Amino acid sequence: MNCERVAILDFGSQYSQLIARRVRELGVYAEILPYNVSVSHLAKDKPKAIILSGGPASLTATQSPVCEKEVFELGVPTLGICYGMQLMGKLLGGEIVSSLSREYGQATLLVNRRDDLFRGLDKELPVWMSHGDRVSRLPPGFEVIAHTRNSPMAAMRNKARQLYGVQFHPEVVHTPKGKEIIKNFLYQIAKCSPTWTMKSFLNRSLEEIRQGVGEGKVLCALSGGVDSSVLCLLLHKAIGERSVAVFVDNGLLRKDEGKRVKEIFESHYHLNLRYVEAGEQFLEKLRGVTDPEKKRRIIGNEFIKVFEEEARKIKKVKYLAQGTLYPDVIESRSARGGPSATIKTHHNVGGLPEEMNLELIEPFKELFKDEVRILGKELGLPEEIIHRHPFPGPGLAVRIVGEVSEDRLSLLREADEMVLDEIKKEGLYAELWQAFAVLLPIKTVGVMGDERTYENVVAIRAVTSTDGMTADWAKLPDRLLRRISNRIINEAKGINRVVYDISSKPPSTIEWE
Repeated sequence: MNCERVAILDFGSQYSQLIARRVRELGVYAEILPYNVSVSHLAKDKPKAIILSGGPASLTATQSPVCEKEVFELGVPTLGICYGMQLMGKLLGGEIVSSLSREYGQATLLVNRRDDLFRGLDKELPVWMSHGDRVSRLPPGFEVIAHTRNSPMAAMRNKARQLYGVQFHPEVVHTPKGKEIIKNFLYQIAKCSPTWTMKSFLNRSLEEIRQGVGEGKVLCALSGGVDSSVLCLLLHKAIGERSVAVFVDNGLLRKDEGKRVKEIFESHYHLNLRYVEAGEQFLEKLRGVTDPEKKRRIIGNEFIKVFEEEARKIKKVKYLAQGTLYPDVIESRSARGGPSATIKTHHNVGGLPEEMNLELIEPFKELFKDEVRILGKELGLPEEIIHRHPFPGPGLAVRIVGEVSEDRLSLLREADEMVLDEIKKEGLYAELWQAFAVLLPIKTVGVMGDERTYENVVAIRAVTSTDGMTADWAKLPDRLLRRISNRIINEAKGINRVVYDISSKPPSTIEWE
């Protein structure tokens, strides 16, 4: 990546990804790194600015994540947020104490200095606080530039060294002017330029793909979802017929998924498409398997076997392209060695075998979902696909809690189709991040036609989100939920109960497995 970049050191904050998104929205590329990244690595990357994230730890505890003190000697403008401010204060000679009254939620920031970080903003600003510790004594050379009723040092700076700290969270929507504060840090203090755009990313990616692939051929894993669809078009634009789109019908797809993909990408876009029917192969491997992680790894392994088999049929194939996204990478490992916990294995990342005969190409592993959608627009992809809800790589296997079988798949397909159909009729599809049905591994008693039934339970999951990293359950209208429930129970034979999932992410994930 040749554009200017901002390095975000992650101390385990649930908001680290939001910081990266806010920076990118302002036209500057941001990358999340572990808090203990070496100073030599940082110096080699030559970031235009550094941001220290918040985090759940306390610097008053015996052990807490700490970056190298030399980070502040690089001469790079640095902004510490919440825990990041406290860490900056402690490492540079200040003092940190536990607050008598913990500050959590909305607070009013009173700005003392409005010449750089708070330039152009009001003297009083609503901000979002979430901390138990605070800076009690400033490091040498620092001054207070803002305070609140409970935090006499809610923002500080060493203007000469371009070191800044804020006790609140400017990256969250609960700080209405937070984006302007980050913008001031990037533009006024760090002198960044807004060069990160999807058009510039597109041009760089096309060139990198052409140079990296040379005269070879690339297999592109096409699922019909947003990410893989955009990826296939990108590769087709870069290397034409030397990009071979492979659609694997693994038997875990939604209703009529394969037919739809063939119509769009083979007939309309005229891609070099290979359609592989491998449902029996995948279902046989999944027989008797109930553990979610095992399901994902089995599916990842089988995908690679299919792709390698297809590669042997085509000469000069050396590469496999996947639509892996930045959140996939973050969730599949501990934020590049940082303190964030692994949430689950994505088959695009951790589900691959350690050894395989194809080299991976993942052009989107630095992008968020909404950025891929913008890229899709740049490539001329229709709105129908660009705004399609995300669909997990392992397909319906992770929407069937427990063992996967053809009977259970057929039942879930019918229920899922009804959920989406009713949501589209209500005009809410575009407002939701995802909506789908989940088949549970239990049966319950019911009464249908004066007869006792003992049948399956389906859960409905519908969430709102901007990037999939955090999500809230959607408050669907009662009339819609009633229609969905009635249709599923009446039309999907084998289901006698429908429940609605009202959990957010975190603490729950969007998918059930």
